[in-house]
Amino acid sequence: MSESFYTLPEAAHNTLVEAAYRHRGYTVEESADAARFSAYTARHGIRTHNAIKALHLDHLFGSGSGGCVPGASIEKLESPFAASERWNANRKLGQSVAYEAMEACISMADTYGIGQVAVDQAFHYLWGGGYVMKAAHRGYIAYTNCTAALAEVVPFGGKFPTLGTNPHSWGFPTVDSVGFPVVIDWATSVIAMGRVQQFLREGQPLPPGAAVDAQGQPTTDPAAVAALSAFGAHKGYGLGLINELVGALIGGSLPTLRSREIPEGEKRTPAFYFQVIHPDALACGTFAQGRDQKSNVKAVIEDILGHGNENCLLPGQMEARWAERVARAGGLLFSGAEVEAFNEIAAECGAKPLQDLEPEPA
Repeated sequence: MSESFYTLPEAAHNTLVEAAYRHRGYTVEESADAARFSAYTARHGIRTHNAIKALHLDHLFGSGSGGCVPGASIEKLESPFAASERWNANRKLGQSVAYEAMEACISMADTYGIGQVAVDQAFHYLWGGGYVMKAAHRGYIAYTNCTAALAEVVPFGGKFPTLGTNPHSWGFPTVDSVGFPVVIDWATSVIAMGRVQQFLREGQPLPPGAAVDAQGQPTTDPAAVAALSAFGAHKGYGLGLINELVGALIGGSLPTLRSREIPEGEKRTPAFYFQVIHPDALACGTFAQGRDQKSNVKAVIEDILGHGNENCLLPGQMEARWAERVARAGGLLFSGAEVEAFNEIAAECGAKPLQDLEPEPA
């Protein structure tokens, strides 16, 4: 049986989320950024990183424990390179930092063809795909990665978790070709730890290859899980390692110290990396059959999805379909359990509870 959803007007969603962040001490601007980004995740069906998850993470690792500092200011450090910026985020809200960093990258890309921002002393920015999707909608190629708030993934062949779930997110300007941006966005573990907890509650086994026990042996028993496994064995391990190495170059913390008590002189914060490329910076002008850059991208995609592959999905297509569904419904879509979670948030911050929401139109 398919899950039922209720329609929540985006303005009502944003009012509640802003109130929750303001209650925790965040500025008006930070609270608005958090609400705007949470609405964007919900509009595209990213239920794992909606406002409920964002506020839960903030409680566990953010303003509730000192991992994020409401009202903090970004310190923009001197850079010897015109198309590169280096920032100390001072543990500012991750969504606000990410929005500003992506705008800086776009500005540099407009001038130099490419722009990048490295961010130290950061706090979780949630769904990386959202930032690159926005840039791709505006016609840019965008990329971001970050180190995760916890080390939960074991290196390939190991038994102790020393890597985060370490996501990578790419966005490509393909709206003219297929109607939506191609967005390739994934964590580098097979599943998240939250999914392990879900399987445990439901008494279900894990998919094979998703986790290891305390001896580093593969297990499908959620009660025996000591760490997560990287997807694709050594390949996913390598992709997760990229984030740690980029973070190390930026100044990031040791992965096993993040969100934990730390020795004197150490740090526990994640690091962010953002990059934007102007598509004109890549065009060599040697397209076949008189095509220009946009028509060449369209031709390549059509070739990939031809030859009997017409039913294959492109990355970002499911999110685009959910956005269409939200548009038809006239509001953001949340399950009954999610509405209850929002009302718990409302009670926490003294906001008006959500009542009399309409079911999603048939």
